[in-house]
Amino acid sequence: MVQRRAFIAYIAASAATGLFARSAFSAPLAKMAGAEMRGPIDAIAYKATPGTSDIRSGKLQAMIDSAARDNAPVFLPPGNYNVSNLSLPDNTRVTGIPGASRLVYGGEGHLMSADKAKRIELSGLVLDGGNRWLADYAGGLLQFTGVDQVLIDNCDIAGSRKHALQLERCGGRIERSRISGAAEAGLYAVQSTGLTVAGNTVEDCGNGGVLIHRWDKGEDGSIVTGNRISRIGANDGGTGQNGNGINIFRADGVLVSGNQIADCAFTAVRANSASSVQITGNQCLRSGETAIFCEFEFEGAVVSNNLVDGAANGIAIANFDKGGRLASVTGNIIRNLSLTGPYPQESGFGIGISAEADTLIASNLIENAPLWGLKLGWGPYLRNIVATGNIVRQAPIGCAVSVADGAGAAVISDNLFQQMEKGAVFGFRWDKPASGDLTITESGEFPQLTIERNRLI
Repeated sequence: MVQRRAFIAYIAASAATGLFARSAFSAPLAKMAGAEMRGPIDAIAYKATPGTSDIRSGKLQAMIDSAARDNAPVFLPPGNYNVSNLSLPDNTRVTGIPGASRLVYGGEGHLMSADKAKRIELSGLVLDGGNRWLADYAGGLLQFTGVDQVLIDNCDIAGSRKHALQLERCGGRIERSRISGAAEAGLYAVQSTGLTVAGNTVEDCGNGGVLIHRWDKGEDGSIVTGNRISRIGANDGGTGQNGNGINIFRADGVLVSGNQIADCAFTAVRANSASSVQITGNQCLRSGETAIFCEFEFEGAVVSNNLVDGAANGIAIANFDKGGRLASVTGNIIRNLSLTGPYPQESGFGIGISAEADTLIASNLIENAPLWGLKLGWGPYLRNIVATGNIVRQAPIGCAVSVADGAGAAVISDNLFQQMEKGAVFGFRWDKPASGDLTITESGEFPQLTIERNRLI
């Protein structure tokens, strides 16, 4: 109590003598009075007004350069700005009114580029390529190289004659944006350094949706989550290099989760030579080929809790002949597959889940697979497959397992097969039947197989 009374008395005395007013507040207020209150640089101040062409005058470029030097943002009022060949220096921050501030590409090269910067930010802009010619050096309408943090938020990127957005050796976030009408891919990211692609809409692109690639196989760590990807074509043809909603190539440690992917000419999620990849919780509708594909030189893939409705094949873990191995395929729902695919295939289409080496296939539900529900191995390419606790309904054959010369071990147990036209589990040599239903007949001819406690109803 004594200390409290002494403190109150001190405050009263200080107020009376003006001590607090002079020492505590006078100096900071004086500094603030002399400071320049900075805000965003307005395009109108540089006479870069909407509705005028800035292709040659460079007004917008000068404004961006000046703002970057001062570490200040640039604000673009609503309207069309006809520009080309903008070069974005380090610390560029350009913002506009979403859907109303439009940068329209005027031709003669590219729309925007940045090289060797720490941070580039674009938000609330429409970036319209107008389907105009892009120079040979330009990989995309927007091209960023060696940028530590590319931050694109709430933008519309449309009408590119190549990729809409090309990133090389970049990190950052591409989020809440709409990318459409690219002749190539919506986003092509190569050699990324901690890139996140989240909450975007990517649609109506000619050859790909979101591409996460590397020039050489290695750790990448990109995250692709919560995106809506639809109507992805394969205008340049091929057998899988084009036409994928999300394509991971040589990039290890990538997470693909919670995306809604529909109407892709080939695959919803395709991981080619991509190790330690997780593909989880995605919705994959009406894929033209295999809905989810892990192929070629990979080790380690988790494919879980995805929904596949409409595809030629459901999920494939393939290419043990090229080193593809080690996967967990669990908790997926796969239904309404087709015998028709975009190219001839020796094993055919209409397969629910296929795998070749060191793979667990457990607790999946497969319905309406017009060829086989499960395909375990292919020719001699079978090693250490466990298929357990799966439900397979409405298929000619529930499970086809390779018994060709050189094929390894498989365990097929505790699965439920319903409405099989021919039977539950059959041995195959390549694409030719080599046994009767092994859930009924003795399987002693194939000691490498353990087949037990399966139920056919």
